[in-house]
Amino acid sequence: MKRPLGTIAGARSGDKGGDANLGVWVRSDAAFAWLTGFLTVEKLKELLPEAQDVSRYELPNLKALNFVLHGLLGDGVASSTRFDPQAKALGEWLRARVVEIPEELL
Repeated sequence: MKRPLGTIAGARSGDKGGDANLGVWVRSDAAFAWLTGFLTVEKLKELLPEAQDVSRYELPNLKALNFVLHGLLGDGVASSTRFDPQAKALGEWLRARVVEIPEELL
């Protein structure tokens, strides 16, 4: 079913110098299995087109993925012209993206 990703996933984001850090997690093993297959680096770039250089890390014990969006904030908070220069809203922006979620996970 088409729903916002935030229907089943939580997220937290912030700045690390010129990079943005984005954590995404779910509550069940079934949802984590889906998330790891669905939210690839390529899919993240599709959902957040401003992200160009991205690294992904899996944290299975937390049922979470962590992404580092390299260079998204330019030289950092003080010099960024982005609306969200500390990337605090980046997680909610991702959670608002409408995606196809398997009905059994809802």
